Amino acid sequence: MYVQRRFPFKSVLIWTKREIIFFVIFATIITALYEVLNIKWLQVPLAPVALVGTAVAFMVGFQNNAAYDRIWEARKIWGGVVNTSRTLIITVKDSFYLHRPEAAVDEKEALKIVTNRHIAWLTALRYAMRTKKEWETTYQVAKNGKKIKFEYNIPERKTTLEEELKPYLSEEEFEYVMSKANKPNAIISLQSKHLRELRNQDKIWEFSLLEMQGMLQELTALQGKSERIKNFPYPKQYGSIGYHFVHIFMWLLPMAIIPAFAKMGFEMSTSHPWVSDYFVWLNIPFTVIVIWVFNTMLRIGLAGENPFEGSPNDVPISNISRGITRDILQIIDEDPENIPEPFENTNFIQM
Repeated sequence: MYVQRRFPFKSVLIWTKREIIFFVIFATIITALYEVLNIKWLQVPLAPVALVGTAVAFMVGFQNNAAYDRIWEARKIWGGVVNTSRTLIITVKDSFYLHRPEAAVDEKEALKIVTNRHIAWLTALRYAMRTKKEWETTYQVAKNGKKIKFEYNIPERKTTLEEELKPYLSEEEFEYVMSKANKPNAIISLQSKHLRELRNQDKIWEFSLLEMQGMLQELTALQGKSERIKNFPYPKQYGSIGYHFVHIFMWLLPMAIIPAFAKMGFEMSTSHPWVSDYFVWLNIPFTVIVIWVFNTMLRIGLAGENPFEGSPNDVPISNISRGITRDILQIIDEDPENIPEPFENTNFIQM
């Protein structure tokens, strides 16, 4: 998770507490059937189950690696957005002939328009990345419609895109952008058109225009890469197979471990007769630990499949966008009162 402090092991236990309770009950029931009701046929050899566990470990490891690659690629893409955004505004600022007193006011106003339009692009892009997809999981609302106890702040679910875009676009530009399906792409188009008009008015250099157009191309490429991850889900055949394999292993494991503990208890009957009578019940914590480890590895992989959906494990694009916004407004010497504050991080989670 993207937290502001070290993620403690206790939080992992809280995250998986329901599964742990189920595993304890499950292992206890199988043990009771074997030991109390004397259903001795409820067992399988340990060696085949160990082979299944090895195959499951490879499968879950592959899934986790693939999910991590998606998260890491998404973080690199938005790292590129940070760098290119800062460079674009710095280049635009230094490309104006601000030393000419007769044009300084108009050029500063144009610089502010370009900056605000870029903030609008960042805003539209993060809202597009937070759009709900069919294959994504709902984190904030439980199935019964009640909020989960572990809350975190997702800014895109508290305000609408229209409310966020209006302060940064003119009325005409706002209506144009809202009429398009791909709103970030429409804003990039407006930005390119405006820069060309500034060049035609001899407010910026020809070479600077080429540089800025190259940066807009880079931003468009980064937007496309981000959209590729958002719009193409992790292949479900891998996720589903891993899920079913873990559960097959989970059902088989107690029936393999219980006889092994019963055998060890029988061997201890001469030296420690009291311990041997109850030794088989010690399989429960060991069974729970093994199943919990495999299940937690599976959940980590599933949680990282969609790095933009708005879970605690995702790339914090809201915080990244707000950080860029604050940086570029400071670059153009905006009044500190007009610079938005960083988003509030609930439960130390950045979104």
